[in-house]
Amino acid sequence: QVQLQESGGGFSQAGGSLRLSCATSGISVSNYAVGWFRQAPGKERDLIAAYRVNGGNTYLQDSVKGRFTISRDRAKSTVYLQMNSLQPEDTAIYYCAVGLRLILSSLSNPRAYNYWGQGTQVTVSS
Repeated sequence: QVQLQESGGGFSQAGGSLRLSCATSGISVSNYAVGWFRQAPGKERDLIAAYRVNGGNTYLQDSVKGRFTISRDRAKSTVYLQMNSLQPEDTAIYYCAVGLRLILSSLSNPRAYNYWGQGTQVTVSS
């Protein structure tokens, strides 16, 4: 059974940093992607970063390029989202998700992901 465990959310002042972790287990295929989505109140759930495990390719939404990085620790089966220079507009619930055999064109589609973490709140004050 695939399980995702998120951690690392919390509070930050503007300009600060947080690191989110998504520990995965039970994934039996090598072709999958781990995505980080965020959802602010009243807004849609948007992909902000993704890591394609089978190719090591990464994706970052334009709004976070230069501030966020996504990486993976293969031994720990954990994907990290390092968030620097946080801004109040980064405030949201952040979710990690796993998409099995995810094709590139579906990377940003939440419905293409098979498993979701419980979400972790990130709050950035000005």
